[in-house]
Amino acid sequence: MSNLPWLTIIVLLPTLAGSSIPFLPYGNNRIIRWYALGICLLEFLLITYVFFCQFCINEESIQLIEDYVWIGIIDFHWRLGVDGLSMSLILLTGFITTSAILAAWPITRNTRLFHFLMLAMYSGQIGLFASRDLLLFFLMWEFELIPIYLLLSIWGGKRRIYSATKFLLYTAGGSIFLLLASLTMGLYGSDETSFDIQILTKKSYPITLEILLYLGFLITYAVKLPIYPFHTWLPDTHGEAHYSTCMLLAGILLKMGGYGLIRINMELLPHAHSILSPWLVAIGGIQIVYASLISFSQRNLKRRIAYSSVSHMGFVTIGIGSITSMGLNGAILQMISHGLIGAALFFLAGTSYDRTRTLLFNHLGGLAIPMPKLFTMFSVFSLASLALPGTSGFVAELMVFLGVITNHYYSPVFEGFIVAIGAIGTVLTPIYLLSILRQMFYGYRIYNVRLSYLIDTGPRETFILVCLLLPIIGIGLYPNLVLSLWKSKVESISYQYH
Repeated sequence: MSNLPWLTIIVLLPTLAGSSIPFLPYGNNRIIRWYALGICLLEFLLITYVFFCQFCINEESIQLIEDYVWIGIIDFHWRLGVDGLSMSLILLTGFITTSAILAAWPITRNTRLFHFLMLAMYSGQIGLFASRDLLLFFLMWEFELIPIYLLLSIWGGKRRIYSATKFLLYTAGGSIFLLLASLTMGLYGSDETSFDIQILTKKSYPITLEILLYLGFLITYAVKLPIYPFHTWLPDTHGEAHYSTCMLLAGILLKMGGYGLIRINMELLPHAHSILSPWLVAIGGIQIVYASLISFSQRNLKRRIAYSSVSHMGFVTIGIGSITSMGLNGAILQMISHGLIGAALFFLAGTSYDRTRTLLFNHLGGLAIPMPKLFTMFSVFSLASLALPGTSGFVAELMVFLGVITNHYYSPVFEGFIVAIGAIGTVLTPIYLLSILRQMFYGYRIYNVRLSYLIDTGPRETFILVCLLLPIIGIGLYPNLVLSLWKSKVESISYQYH
């Protein structure tokens, strides 16, 4: 069993299995739903098996390496491998995608194409996290564009074409820099072309070229993460996408940017990262406050949650820029935490929309009485999002702050400035999150919907929410549950900077 190409199987299974959806019986959406859910569960079970039986947590080196020549003339290899960092995000991908497929149960229009696109996204995301070749990394990065664009433009809201086009232009524009920087790294300073990430870690570059390469990669990841001012596609996309698509966008897609910053910028370009890291920390701090303030002005529920995602990703940027093991651990934990909390909040926004048919706050109010379970879950996940002690977000944000403070390369004035900005952000966060609860669930009933339509969350919805809540509480109470996955990898990365 250990000789099987497990990573190749895991990457290709969702797309290959999704390709058989057109051959399923017509006229019965239930079969398609159960088939897609079954594939996701099988995939998640395979990932879990590989994690427990084939993967060693305490090993910092790349494991389960697979290397097949694809296009030999340009040294393009199907090269896969995982360590604790990538394995944790692959597990998150499997968990969130399975939840999103179950959340998409009410979709009845063109379910064949919808579920195929969801499964194709599944393959692309896992392929990106498992890539050990820069060109394969770029291919998986671009592979995501097609299913997301179609999911937005077909199953989105009234402005779906605008938001899908904006997303495509932003992401494709950023990808140009990814391709140019990848080609430059592979072709520079050697007689033999190589895009093997393991080989590229040993390459050195003139400092000017290294900074240019760093900025090229940074622009690409700044769009996906997103980092201010490349964030404007996110509220439009989340505001128009179906909530199951939003779960994948918030839960996994944004983490691709953070993963790229750590895997490529920090590991391959350490000198440039040490020079530019103070700018990352400063931008991350400004982003937290800026997004929190902008969130207040949003009259649309999903757009407000989207800006909260921008704010929370600011902590990831600060943690990566802190160049300490504490800060980097906090950044990765924040990616995992926000993946779970963000997916849950968008699912809750979607379930409320299914009943009230509106996302505008001035058309909502008094929902706590007819829908007490929805109100309870919204309250719990809002508290988790504002980093209440005992939840995963609290541990992540605390570690990020400690990472900045313990960095002896920054001046005390700079450290104090960043901590002060972060503190302002942590004060603003509960204000805009708790205002969601006040505007939606308290006050008078002002929505124009029959009371009989306001059914509380059913068993399927409650099951999804409980599944998302359990790891949030579990990580909050015992962070080593996940920190041990990438601890050795983080220490090896941080060692380059000390």
